[in-house]
Amino acid sequence: MSDASVTIFHNPACTTSRNVLATIRAAGIEPTVVEYLKDGWTKPQLKSLLEKLGLTARDIMRVRGTPAEELKLTDPKATEDEILDAMVGRSS
Repeated sequence: MSDASVTIFHNPACTTSRNVLATIRAAGIEPTVVEYLKDGWTKPQLKSLLEKLGLTARDIMRVRGTPAEELKLTDPKATEDEILDAMVGRSS
């Protein structure tokens, strides 16, 4: 077994998230569990995760069921910082 630590950004109401957590634990790993809906995100935390994933905030932005369109975040002119600020709940 690796000494690498595992962190899961978990939503207990999500079946997929619960299944992933169960799979990690079934492998004998007790991960660090971050309930992001309760704990929230920080901009540096999101930037770090996006960098590791090789993605942008726009790539992971959820539109359906969110105010993304009314906040004009789906506009191609919306900047990475504007999208990240909305994701962490800060108004620009």
